[in-house]
Amino acid sequence: MSDRGLQLAQDKMRAAGVATAAIDTFTRFYRLLEEGATGLVREDDVEPLTDLTRHADLDVTPQEAAEALGRTAIIKLNGGLGTSMGMDRAKSLLEVRRDAEGRSMSFLDVIVGQVRAARRATGARLPLVLMNSFRTQDDTLAALAPYGDLAVDGLPLDFLQNREPKLRADTLEPVEWPADPAMEWCPPGHGDLYPALHAGGVVHALLEAGFRYASVSNSDNLGATPDGEIAAWFARSGAPYAAEMCLKTPADVKGGQLVVRRSDGRIIQRETAQTHPDDMDAFLDASRHRYFHTNNLWFDLESLAAELDRTGGVLELPLIRNAKTVDPTDGDSPEVVQIESAMGAAVAVFDGATAIEVGRERFLPVKTTNDLLLLRSDVYDLTDDFRLEATVPAPLVQLSKTYKTIGAFDERFAAGPPSLRGADGLAVAGDWTFGADVTVVGDAMLPEPDGDAGTVPDGATITADGVQA
Repeated sequence: MSDRGLQLAQDKMRAAGVATAAIDTFTRFYRLLEEGATGLVREDDVEPLTDLTRHADLDVTPQEAAEALGRTAIIKLNGGLGTSMGMDRAKSLLEVRRDAEGRSMSFLDVIVGQVRAARRATGARLPLVLMNSFRTQDDTLAALAPYGDLAVDGLPLDFLQNREPKLRADTLEPVEWPADPAMEWCPPGHGDLYPALHAGGVVHALLEAGFRYASVSNSDNLGATPDGEIAAWFARSGAPYAAEMCLKTPADVKGGQLVVRRSDGRIIQRETAQTHPDDMDAFLDASRHRYFHTNNLWFDLESLAAELDRTGGVLELPLIRNAKTVDPTDGDSPEVVQIESAMGAAVAVFDGATAIEVGRERFLPVKTTNDLLLLRSDVYDLTDDFRLEATVPAPLVQLSKTYKTIGAFDERFAAGPPSLRGADGLAVAGDWTFGADVTVVGDAMLPEPDGDAGTVPDGATITADGVQA
């Protein structure tokens, strides 16, 4: 049964022009899946990761930082469509800020600004290379077209991530969904970075252009700015691979983590989906597992090239088995299995891999409209070098499901985000439309409005007692 399923999946991928390395990677995971592999990492088999070098304690001269950044390339994962916010195009094209003249700035605009600023400050060539998907490539390259100075030394601005078929949970054969054939496919997770880099020849192209290191992060994390101090630390370390880790707060106890495997002392990654229910309390315990993974990675390109060449792009990453329905919005549609992997799991592949503790300012992802409201608000200032700098500790924002999609969110904040500098938190129940110049103070909340929807008037203040006109 599964031999037939694998053959059908391989044929479907070849017909769609998927890279050989990605098909080989899928084949490896498929065999693990049919063997019953779950990818679970049990708590009894690991120890917490402790005593990391701190970014804040690094002693790096400006010259050393500039030299290390001069040998570094910036790679951004840009395949996400923002489907959780109701989008059907690249999330990185979403407005995240407005400049001093009131012009809209997308994630991509801010990223380009960060790269240009780092080039001016250090003299580094600092190429920016995006891993796009088939759904994000055209729009992204069109958005970058006005930046004529962005390309470096003939290096590509992007390379393509792969795709794979969703598998029926009952047969492990590719699912068919004539109502929307695009839903028959899924991304393979961030672990696809490796076969995609191999298929695109990107690592060798960077090495031939004189670059030795790469900083990899998600395009929706504007905190992952080019950083010469970390680049210098990484170059000094001689490590083939490093991960940036943050201390946990109550907002991110569920984030992926690095742990130490007891059997061999090797650092490995564990995601929530790889945690047994019986181990979840330990996984979430911030006093035991103090750090979460930012998904900001550093690579020695020579080490990465050697491993990709040795394996044909098929790194031995753990399987993540993701059970869903073929149409995520239709719980009655057929159950499917999506084969995924995490790019951070490559920490176990490289001898001598390491990690560094960074401040929360390097982790500002936007996964929901709650996150987006914070980044658009006055909690953050956009500096001259395009960093998002916190003006106060970020309050906890909890918007109702009414605001889940970007269309509904923008409609209700058409007059602009409220001031959140004086807020400890903002919880919104039901459907409220915000007027202009609204201020939030303390641990504020908006209860369900009278009737179907409510309006916060222009100039109003929101407190723990609701709207104060």
